[in-house]
Amino acid sequence: MEFPEISEATRLARLNPPNRTVRIVLDTDTYNEIDDQFAVVYALLSPEAMKVEAIYAAPFLNRKSESPEDGMEKSYEEILRLLKRMNHSPEGFVFRGSPGFLHNNVPAYDTPAARDLIRRAMNSPEEDPLYVVAIGAITNVASAILLEPEIIKHIVVGWLG
Repeated sequence: MEFPEISEATRLARLNPPNRTVRIVLDTDTYNEIDDQFAVVYALLSPEAMKVEAIYAAPFLNRKSESPEDGMEKSYEEILRLLKRMNHSPEGFVFRGSPGFLHNNVPAYDTPAARDLIRRAMNSPEEDPLYVVAIGAITNVASAILLEPEIIKHIVVGWLG
């Protein structure tokens, strides 16, 4: 598989903090730890800094989940609970992500989250990239890149995993 190349100058420029409101998608395992719940609420209550376009449920596996897919489903439900409390509609805004983690047997997960990221990224001009804030397993973002490598030209990924 071939991935698009981005010049060093473009990469460095994209690392500079923007001095404008940025469009973001938030990729999160919200049910896993309390910090993700705060991140969702903070992002939604900070329109001067960021415009949240979508939230993706990420998989996780620990004592709170029976499998990565169960973790993703619990995160999806937790995102819906948060949005309900904030009177924010989830329609066209919250997407289920990967049911597992990537490994040699799974080249990519073709999920609603991956497809939404691809659509939003490809509709973003290279000079105004979509910011992808990933605060869990990077599976949704990696799957989207594997499904459509050209999105690399249209996104900036910040990952805390």
